[in-house]
Amino acid sequence: MPMWHVDSMPGECGKGIISLLSLRTRRDPLIMMETVKRCKEHNVKVGAHPGLPDIQGFGRREIKLSPEELEANTRYQVGALKGFLDHEGLSLHHVKPHGILYGMMCHDYEVAKAVMLGIPKGVPVFGLAGTNMEKAANDLDIPFWAEMYGDVKYSPDAMLVIDRKKKAWDLEDVRKHVTQQLETQSVVATDGSTVQLPVKDYPISVCCHSDSPGCVGIIKTTREVVDKFNKDHGR
Repeated sequence: MPMWHVDSMPGECGKGIISLLSLRTRRDPLIMMETVKRCKEHNVKVGAHPGLPDIQGFGRREIKLSPEELEANTRYQVGALKGFLDHEGLSLHHVKPHGILYGMMCHDYEVAKAVMLGIPKGVPVFGLAGTNMEKAANDLDIPFWAEMYGDVKYSPDAMLVIDRKKKAWDLEDVRKHVTQQLETQSVVATDGSTVQLPVKDYPISVCCHSDSPGCVGIIKTTREVVDKFNKDHGR
């Protein structure tokens, strides 16, 4: 995957991936190490993407854990990546929860709070605005970035529709999907209705997934939309 399509990416320190035009690295320590080195070479910021301990299901199957287990699980996975970043003299840019854990945090404040407690102090978290992720981050004084998605659909209640197996996207649909989110802070839901995305004045990250069919095209198209939006708005 060419690094020049990305601004920030997750190191998969548990079983997952991440962020603003994102990629995936496997949990294998050697691949994590090599990926961090490549990010350094291409000046790509790196964030951690901790998920549930569900290797076979790639972190997309729900597992009930205690608050203490959720906090420890997050701290353990983030710490693994941070060890490689420290070795290369890089900073941990952000944390973005992965897969079903992300959805659990949106719906359950106690889950969101427990995961947030495992994030190093001062490191931003990427999440879905208007949910318990935002509330827990604010309550714990954790910097919050609102996420939008290039290759994920939304339900009528503005929640993400998570597919166990990613489906192909037409690139023009990707372009329309991302453009609408950025320009109007709204999105067409799966039932055809238009729902608002309460991103407020938060910094925004646009996430794409490397396991989506045609992921390079999705990332390139999303990048084009983001670059145009920033240029048009003097950013």
